[in-house]
Amino acid sequence: MVMTAFTPFPDQWDAFVRAHPRGHVLQLSAWGQLKRAFGWETETVALVENGSVLGGALLLFRRLPARLGSMAYLPMGAYLTPTLNETQRAAIMPDLWRAIDKCAGKNHAAFLKYEPGFYRDQPPPDLARMAFKPSPHTVQPPRTVIVDIAADDESVLARMNQGTRRKIRQSQKNDVRYYQASRADVDKFTALMHVTGERNDFGVHDAAYYHKAFELFVPHDAALILAEHEGDTLAGVFVFAVGAWSWYLYGASSNLKRNLMASYGVQWAAMQWAKTRGCAYYDMWGIPDEDEAVLEAGFETRDDGLWGVYGFKRGWGGRVERSLGAWDRVYNPLIYSAYKLASRTRETAFG
Repeated sequence: MVMTAFTPFPDQWDAFVRAHPRGHVLQLSAWGQLKRAFGWETETVALVENGSVLGGALLLFRRLPARLGSMAYLPMGAYLTPTLNETQRAAIMPDLWRAIDKCAGKNHAAFLKYEPGFYRDQPPPDLARMAFKPSPHTVQPPRTVIVDIAADDESVLARMNQGTRRKIRQSQKNDVRYYQASRADVDKFTALMHVTGERNDFGVHDAAYYHKAFELFVPHDAALILAEHEGDTLAGVFVFAVGAWSWYLYGASSNLKRNLMASYGVQWAAMQWAKTRGCAYYDMWGIPDEDEAVLEAGFETRDDGLWGVYGFKRGWGGRVERSLGAWDRVYNPLIYSAYKLASRTRETAFG
């Protein structure tokens, strides 16, 4: 098998990602464009044989302070084409990682942070044998709630808890309008994000970030769903989709008219949009990284970090799942030690 490592065209890479059963929005070329607009550098590495992509990964690079090189970041990849058999996969995977390491070196990476995501239908890679070590710092939340939306609406609703189901039905009353936003509506969403960030004490991106995300992803891979009542924008969900999967990456709600339950109605509308795209699963993206028993024991008394959103997300009838988390491959041990020390003393915003 004669392979070539090269940088694929965005359309070629995106077609490969969309066709892959583990294809993820964070591996689309548009995600790289979004991150490049806000301080990252990106590069896509692919192995090709006879014009067909056999494997690859989108890598992101963030400069470290004091000219200490960069951190390489690989989110929710890397991929090998699913048509390969186990013997072929075993032969090709080392070549893919050599190409990834070479790309990291070219970009002066002191270490590679790898978040492989989920391996549901195949054995996960043995990351320790691949010279990775568990990371002290994650970029994406490793634990989430997955809602199966493939069934008819009544079956999906029946899996939810009674309170969530009642609030969804209440949200359909009182003339609340749920609609797919236009570019002119993005400012309404960014205003909601800042209100939500202040209320729940978490950081949000600048308005320009959401405008750029809208420009790059809507309407092909995402929708911004807003809820409006008598001129007031009450809630919004930015939902993304690739293949059978959809992700609720950003959401916000107003302090106004909370009795109308628009945050439930807009979430339900986002699920409906994902279903029309052919998605079977809706990832609610981020809950505390604790076992389900701990989550259930603590959600009514805690509201710090992601605990505040778990109480909302648990009611949608999904299952709690944990990805493989974050792993680091170290190229420069001295710089990596300094990074670990810094990550213990302050939270570093890489997302």
